Amino acid sequence: MMRLQGCSWTLGVGMGALLLLAGCGKSPHEMASAADAAAEAPQSPEGAFLAYEHTVQLRLPGKDIAPRVKAVAEACQSAKFGDCAVLNVSQQAGDTPSGSVQVRIAPKGVEPLIALASDKGELTTRNTQAEDLAQQVADTQLTQARLKNEHARLAEYQQRRDLAVADLLTISGRLSEIEAGLEQANRASAQQHRRIDTQLVTINLESTSSQRNRSEIGRALADFTEIFTTSLAYVIRFIAGVLPVLILGGFALWLARAWWRRRRNKRVPS
Repeated sequence: MMRLQGCSWTLGVGMGALLLLAGCGKSPHEMASAADAAAEAPQSPEGAFLAYEHTVQLRLPGKDIAPRVKAVAEACQSAKFGDCAVLNVSQQAGDTPSGSVQVRIAPKGVEPLIALASDKGELTTRNTQAEDLAQQVADTQLTQARLKNEHARLAEYQQRRDLAVADLLTISGRLSEIEAGLEQANRASAQQHRRIDTQLVTINLESTSSQRNRSEIGRALADFTEIFTTSLAYVIRFIAGVLPVLILGGFALWLARAWWRRRRNKRVPS
């Protein structure tokens, strides 16, 4: 975690440091404007296979959260900042409204989308990290190559006219298995390249501190009557439980004192 002048970033990959630190030392509005004009988000270098993910925490006035969530989702769906797909949208109303938007977007659209979300708000935390998919990509490519070679050999062998029916059926069955394996490997390859070519962005929005404090006071005042009546009910129950004991105890004490006086009077000579 690195903190500079009230701005905090957690960097998962060092190569994005310059881009992420560019906004520190500025006001939230200036940071948003700077992000809009900044260079693209870090991309996987040539020959590398890095899948980037960004998580952003923002604070806005409660009344602005729902419209901002809608604006970010619509900007993504309309491809305003490049290819983009909305993966998740959530909102919570009430005294402390909040919202969240998760998208997968082309690298050039990361900074403008975050700038749109943080406009006139407070960017409190930003985390950028990358997962290295090089081994997964290599394994998938190796599987694809092996299956393609085996498919080509069996397809060529299948053309022989001296094959027995049993051998022909065995080859056909194996070719079907290879084709199914190739289809699965192709899907895995497409998903890997989708993660490399686009970036996952999660934007969380919460209400400002002043509004949360006001909400806490409001809830406390709203709960005052319930708390008072509940406490009074406990006191009444306590008195109702203790009062019979006090009455019986007082009566028993009076009887004991009366008996003691009578006994003492009998002992005194006339």
